Amino acid sequence: MIFIDHKDRRPIYEQIAERFEQLILCGALEPDSPMPSVRSLAMELSLNPNTVQRAYQELERAGYIYTIKGKGSFVSEASLTADKKRQEIKNGMYEVVSKALLAGVSPDELKALLEECIEDAKGREKN
Repeated sequence: MIFIDHKDRRPIYEQIAERFEQLILCGALEPDSPMPSVRSLAMELSLNPNTVQRAYQELERAGYIYTIKGKGSFVSEASLTADKKRQEIKNGMYEVVSKALLAGVSPDELKALLEECIEDAKGREKN
């Protein structure tokens, strides 16, 4: 479920948060389903519980999970977080498109570049 890449330069808590984010957005984790406990996930991944706790805090701050004191953490409604993520992506794409147009890249070239990026990303997912 969660894989830690020790060669990745990003902090481990970011890797954990990103993986859970992916699982939530693709529907692998159902809304209101319980998240693994901090302690059990830390033991499973051989990590300090504080690292897992920080990942959960990031997920909660971003709206992917919510916590009930004494009960644990649970997956939030995915449609709300998916819409928020799509808007973030759209904003990022807008910035890139604006820079490209200012640099003289034509709309047709942009479309070709986007298609190339999509194919590259699909190839990376399979690896």
